[in-house]
Amino acid sequence: MEAEKKKGIGLWPAISIGVGGMVGAGIFSILGAASAIAGNALYVSFAIAGVVALFNAYSYAKLGVKYPTAGGPVEFLIRGFGNSVLSGGLNILLWVGYVFALALYARAFGGYAMTFMPKGSMPTWIGIFGTAIVLFFVIIEFIGSKAVAAFESVNEVIKITILVLFAVIGYFSIKPELLSFSKWPAGSNILFGAALIFIAYEGFGLITNAAEDMATPHKTLPKALYLSILIVITIYVSVSMNVVGHLPIPEIIKAQDYALAQAAVPFLGRVGFVIIVLTALLSTASAINATLYGGSNVSYMVARDGELPKVFERSVFHRAKEGMLITAGFVIIFLNVLPLDRIAMLGSGAFLLIYGSVNVAHLRIRKETNAKLWMIWIAILGDLASLIILTIYTIKKAPITLIVLLGTIVFSFAMEWGYRMITKRELKIRRVRRKN
Repeated sequence: MEAEKKKGIGLWPAISIGVGGMVGAGIFSILGAASAIAGNALYVSFAIAGVVALFNAYSYAKLGVKYPTAGGPVEFLIRGFGNSVLSGGLNILLWVGYVFALALYARAFGGYAMTFMPKGSMPTWIGIFGTAIVLFFVIIEFIGSKAVAAFESVNEVIKITILVLFAVIGYFSIKPELLSFSKWPAGSNILFGAALIFIAYEGFGLITNAAEDMATPHKTLPKALYLSILIVITIYVSVSMNVVGHLPIPEIIKAQDYALAQAAVPFLGRVGFVIIVLTALLSTASAINATLYGGSNVSYMVARDGELPKVFERSVFHRAKEGMLITAGFVIIFLNVLPLDRIAMLGSGAFLLIYGSVNVAHLRIRKETNAKLWMIWIAILGDLASLIILTIYTIKKAPITLIVLLGTIVFSFAMEWGYRMITKRELKIRRVRRKN
């Protein structure tokens, strides 16, 4: 065991962190809502969002190699913007972004769980099931369970295997006419879809949180980031192409809360439907578990204390149970008040702003990382363009959602300013432990 610790995290375990963080619930939660926008060009939107993620990964790779700590984006923001209201406010916004992501996963869980209810059941059951799964993991946190960790590792293999089989088997029965270019929506819709889909890729940043435990982060981290995103792009594009290649768009929209399962019916029948539903329930539950215990609590602890704990491991999350309760409370409110596509808009908007800010922070310390200036600027422009596109779409379709997002941003910075005034708390960078 001691030798294993010294060896550190290798390439494939690091890739699995990224793939698990992205595929955890992304394809299950966002597919139906995105197809209503991008139509049968849905897979193109997934590819575009993936390319934006790849350019963002460049900054994360350079910053993670220079500062291989468990802080990830939290550390990068503090390094770039220093001990300021800006870096603190962005950290709170990152926490809120995790709240939106959790609400999205819980809402998706509820949508798939609803398929076991009798036809004609009230839609409020989606919120009930979503609330139940969040409360379940909150209770597990308080009583403690080693079984949860085992569930995570097994679930990773199950969901990836089933998605790959879905894509491979479905390929042989795709209806070419449903993929016809003549049925593509306007180009703007494809871009709108890509901006909404970005939240399905946000999990790649979790790899940088493991940089401190890598034996050779300068080799492992960049490869893990790029390969995990490329793998996920392949999965997302293949799966989404199968969905729009088997079901007309009106049918996908009608079943958007469980679109992936419905798309399995034409070539796998009712058995395939049930298998995909069970996989979706496992995946969304897994994503809720990981995000509730992990990313959201890390951000909360930094916002509260100004720094990560000296000993950073899963057990340390138990030290911020109030953060988990506050997070869970907001999650339950959002998943019961907003429909899935609105939550996705809020989540994608928050993460695009965070990832763009990380790139801007990178500009300020670029000489330390020896990064290529043009690569950072492409990432910034990609995030900015996606955010503008998402804003335009939201103004047209859901202006109240945009007001909520703007209110969230103002809330984040106001909270940081007020908390600093009251507690005099400062943000601290974490000491980098160099490997020999």
